[in-house]
Amino acid sequence: MTNSVLSQTSTRALDEGASLNPKLAALSGILAAKGATLLRNNAVLPLERGKPLAVFGRVARDWIAVGYGSGGDVNPPYVTNLTDSLRELEVAVDTELATMYEQWCAANPVDPGEEWGKWPLSFAEMPMPDAVIAGAAVRCDTALVVIGRAAGEDRDSLLQVGSYYLTNDERCLLKRVNRAFARIVVIVVTGNVMDLAWAEELDVDGLLLAWAGGQEGARAIAKILVGEMEPGGRLTDTIAYRYEDYPSHGHFGDLDANTYVEDIYVGYRYFETFAKEKVQYPFGFGLGYSTHEYSDQIVQICDEGVSVSATVTNVGSAKSSAVAQLYVRKPGRLNGAPERELVGFWRSPDLSPGESAQFTITAPLRNLAVYDDAAGRDTSHCWVLEEGSYAFFLGNDVRQAREIGTAQFDRKILERLEQAAAPVVQFDRYVREAGADSVKLAPVPVSEVDLAARITQRLPQSSGKPASDPRFEDVLAGHISTADFAASLSNRDLADLTYGDVTMNSPLGAPGNAGALGGVTRALRAKGVPPAITTDGPSGLRLNATATLLPCGTALASTWEPQLAEQMAVLHGEEMVLLGSDIILSPGMNIHRDPLCGRNFEYYSEDPLITGSFGAAIVRGVQSRERSACPKHFAVNNQETNRIFNDSRLSERALREIYLRGFEMVVKDAGPHFIMTSYNKINGVWGHYHYDLIETVLFGEWGYRGAVMTDWWMRMAPDPNFAGVYDSAYRVRAGVDVLMPGGDVHQGTTREDSVFECLESGTLTRGEAERSAVRVLDFLKMRYATLSAK
Repeated sequence: MTNSVLSQTSTRALDEGASLNPKLAALSGILAAKGATLLRNNAVLPLERGKPLAVFGRVARDWIAVGYGSGGDVNPPYVTNLTDSLRELEVAVDTELATMYEQWCAANPVDPGEEWGKWPLSFAEMPMPDAVIAGAAVRCDTALVVIGRAAGEDRDSLLQVGSYYLTNDERCLLKRVNRAFARIVVIVVTGNVMDLAWAEELDVDGLLLAWAGGQEGARAIAKILVGEMEPGGRLTDTIAYRYEDYPSHGHFGDLDANTYVEDIYVGYRYFETFAKEKVQYPFGFGLGYSTHEYSDQIVQICDEGVSVSATVTNVGSAKSSAVAQLYVRKPGRLNGAPERELVGFWRSPDLSPGESAQFTITAPLRNLAVYDDAAGRDTSHCWVLEEGSYAFFLGNDVRQAREIGTAQFDRKILERLEQAAAPVVQFDRYVREAGADSVKLAPVPVSEVDLAARITQRLPQSSGKPASDPRFEDVLAGHISTADFAASLSNRDLADLTYGDVTMNSPLGAPGNAGALGGVTRALRAKGVPPAITTDGPSGLRLNATATLLPCGTALASTWEPQLAEQMAVLHGEEMVLLGSDIILSPGMNIHRDPLCGRNFEYYSEDPLITGSFGAAIVRGVQSRERSACPKHFAVNNQETNRIFNDSRLSERALREIYLRGFEMVVKDAGPHFIMTSYNKINGVWGHYHYDLIETVLFGEWGYRGAVMTDWWMRMAPDPNFAGVYDSAYRVRAGVDVLMPGGDVHQGTTREDSVFECLESGTLTRGEAERSAVRVLDFLKMRYATLSAK
């Protein structure tokens, strides 16, 4: 197996990883297979054992195991490639063709580049003479063509050949191989959706999406090809025939602002409501090696919401796992609703031919509710269960799901909130009148909040009683509270608790770490305050050490099996212990709004229920091992281009129903210890200054009990609502507790010191600084109280 991986250049392994747990690698391989998504299969897969196979495409050797950036910069002990993995399984890979590729790839290695954000989106292909193809076709009936794509942090996919579209060389190769061979299977290795219309144009026999599956990804795909494992994936995104068919297409990529005109109609919510004919592969779609049928469906109202029970039967000829998907059509009386919305799902164990399994999916009332962002109604700014009939659909994907029953509800207000983070710039958004099948535009409700008054009314007071010469050991022993400890600190020490350790790769932690927080100064450490070490994720630990490279977020979510992802996260938490990481900057929780977003590979889906389910699974798994997770990026980080200045403009309804819903599930279902803000603006306010997102929603409405950190560095700015409050003091006033890694500029090593300065001048209150300090100290108390008890 090759030991190469897409170089990110910022970390280097200083060991051989001999102590890594092989169970984590093995489980990641299972997840990579369960996430791999078979889209076409004209009786070509699995391959016939013993039959010769011609393998085309350099990516068969130069396998793409992960995307670019902080989420991919891992030093794995190895990365499998497809050619060698097939040989391991005794597949008769055509030697002449494989040798040509091996020699050419060695002479023309992939150059991933050294400059951040300038990585290649695809790799040049080996020139392929017609005579070579013809000769291989004489020796083999079946051809495998492998195509690869990469994107990542600061590197969106592009609407051009070599990125979203095939290169001319790739298209030419596919056409010629398709003409020459009796059967052709195409594997697309990627973390992001690309154009696949060519698969139907060329009428290829097989098409398999091999989501970037980490170090074991290629081996997992080889096992699928020979039938040792099933391609278990189901799409977590809709694949349209054309990029221009996506509702976001005219509102993505702008340097200054993107208007979310599609509102709640993201992905399948749009296509199933307004444009079914534009879908090539629907949300939830995926072919296994068998088929399944549902029977005995019963829909019942229960205490939690609606309970759906059914039986699924494997009616095919191979062992196979079913993915049952439950959708609802809401009444849509208030502001309209999509034709279908996912409200629950379940994955069966492997079923033998003819075997059945019974299951129950419960859709909580909250999953059936809508958020009313219109003004002047008794339901304004409420989560509302609308009056009327709710139709339920069960099946293998959003399109195949069949109506199985209805439930009738009276109107009920589930939660009365207040307007928060609404737009300040007027625009028109998509709306649907009840029962209509065409899009209309209507003005979005804009903010009516006096933010300065809201903040002033809610300024926190110091809640602690100063102690005489306290030490953090007194907190761990239960002699004083974290509030008392914070109240005892000087303005200098108090301010320092709201910053990281100035730079990445802090000397306080393992080499290559992302930074430290907590006891970042000698004065704080002299009081016993320990540091806590952060590392990047989510595909593995980014350190100057060998670490397991895991399947990307899209691969994990495509399994539709969060329980298995949680098992992986447990082992990942153990690796954090081994390698010296306290906090992993993972999971990525943003929505796949547009297929060109370069960081989609780190995230899970266009659907918030999938996003929240997998995010919560990862958090629970990691934190079960006394380590901490940090979901990101809070919120609406859906574009990498100019992400640090771009403004995401969207309705309050879309914000709450789509873009915050996954974060809300993670907070309430898994209790992450940290959350990371995003770089971008949300309705005119940078995430790291967004009081309504942090204090009103996260801490206030959701009851969050952890702490909040910035993404690495932030935009310095004065608080527009309060004179004399600026930069990190503005951040602390908004409820964002820690600037990471703590420097004043990108890669800077100087402390931006506005928290101390504003405390000294009195424009920032002690109560606000103590609030952030207590959140950090509460984390450290939880982290180190366990260790001291041992």
